[in-house]
Amino acid sequence: MSNLFARFAKDESGATAIEYGLIAALIAVVVITTLTAVGTSLNAKLVKVKEGLNK
Repeated sequence: MSNLFARFAKDESGATAIEYGLIAALIAVVVITTLTAVGTSLNAKLVKVKEGLNK
């Protein structure tokens, strides 16, 4: 039984999968934040263009 616990404690394959999941989540948050900021900026510029064309 103690051999089973020793093997379980040494097994790091699950930890690696969790690390990859955390990295992917962090990248997703950065991408979403960046696209939101770019989208807001682009929307503001397009509104200015629209207002300029309506004059």
